[in-house]
Amino acid sequence: MNNKPKIGFISLGCPKNQIDCEVMLKQVADAGYEIVAEDIEADVIIINTCAFIESAKQEAIDNILDVAWLKENRNLSGIIVTGCLAERYREEIFTELPEVDAVLGCGGIHNILDAIESVARKEKYSLFPAIESIGLGGERLVTTPSHYAYLKIAEGCDNRCTYCTIPSIRGRYRSRRPEEIIAEARELEALGARELILVAQDTTRYGKDFSQNVTLSTLIRDITEHTEQVRVRLLYCYPDQITDQLVAEIRDNDRVIKYVDLPIQHISDTVLRRMNRRGGSAAVRGAIKRLREQVPGIVLRTTLITGFPGESEEEFGQLCEFVAKTRFERLGVFPYSREEGTPAYDMPDQIDKSVAEERAQILLRNQMMISAAYADARVGEVLPVVCEGYDPIAERYYGRSDADAPEIDPLVYFTGEKGIKEGAQVNVKITDAINCDLIGEAL
Repeated sequence: MNNKPKIGFISLGCPKNQIDCEVMLKQVADAGYEIVAEDIEADVIIINTCAFIESAKQEAIDNILDVAWLKENRNLSGIIVTGCLAERYREEIFTELPEVDAVLGCGGIHNILDAIESVARKEKYSLFPAIESIGLGGERLVTTPSHYAYLKIAEGCDNRCTYCTIPSIRGRYRSRRPEEIIAEARELEALGARELILVAQDTTRYGKDFSQNVTLSTLIRDITEHTEQVRVRLLYCYPDQITDQLVAEIRDNDRVIKYVDLPIQHISDTVLRRMNRRGGSAAVRGAIKRLREQVPGIVLRTTLITGFPGESEEEFGQLCEFVAKTRFERLGVFPYSREEGTPAYDMPDQIDKSVAEERAQILLRNQMMISAAYADARVGEVLPVVCEGYDPIAERYYGRSDADAPEIDPLVYFTGEKGIKEGAQVNVKITDAINCDLIGEAL
């Protein structure tokens, strides 16, 4: 009989954090613990947290407090907090959240079994190994649907944007060895993945910490040459590193999805300088121009920040004009979050939070029209769509085209013969567009 505690997991934040959680899941499963899907069934719950901005911190705290109710009212005996919130507030968590029983920093994911054993003995536990000393990668229990997976190619960040806490939490930029990434890509393909989504804090910086000529473009080529059929999608590409070599690889490699996530944050050179963003507006405009001109049908996604300290009405107007003219196919906006420990925290001319939020809503409303027009233009086309499931309420299947990254972009809803399996690729004739989602029928 297995007397080990049942373990529940909650993973918050970005895909990079999700991969860390998958590494811990694998260790816990291999050690013989039962992993339960419902929090109410767990004896110990591990909450892998994000702390990038205020809303992420609040989400993490809310989850901890929600789970703490189970300690008073159900069988839960232990709460383990891991990830960025733990790393950033290592001294405060036990004091401010006494419900927590163990705290592991970002470098402690390989010590999760020690934390569980301590909690089972009713002992408090905390560990914060030097983040830059831990090995990159590790075996994972993949939690995404079997047909796609995230693949982390680097850890940490050297960019030092003035609003960002990541370098202090995750350490300097460290690229994974190409042979390790290729081996993992092959393993993921063997598990059924047909789309690999490359992630890092800055994917385009990949290889710059190696002495030999290793770049993102050479890595992409190696991945596709050493796998049979997986396709590659690129997230977190910084505009100043969109080289001619990378553009050519995206254009010429049939197994690179013609989609690039290009977080630009702003277009005003004055704001970009205060943000300490490399390359300025010239790099942003140049990257977009090369991608649009040289890669037919490329889909560009970006993210923006409104209300950064000192952002004037004129500078915000420049951003609105740029977005209207550039017409990104996909776009997200975040109001500036003032984070202690960052240079921007002490900058003069802080913008009122309500103003930052109002400016974000203006951009999102404008983008909604752009995205809707892009969706309308797809009507009549036949698109390859990967089936993600069936919606019994809408009585339709739903899935993603190449223009859609998982969890962040719109969906394609379509009718078709019964029995279309999750992960199957079908050709869908688009017959309508509702807001930004597409409607069609499988051929």
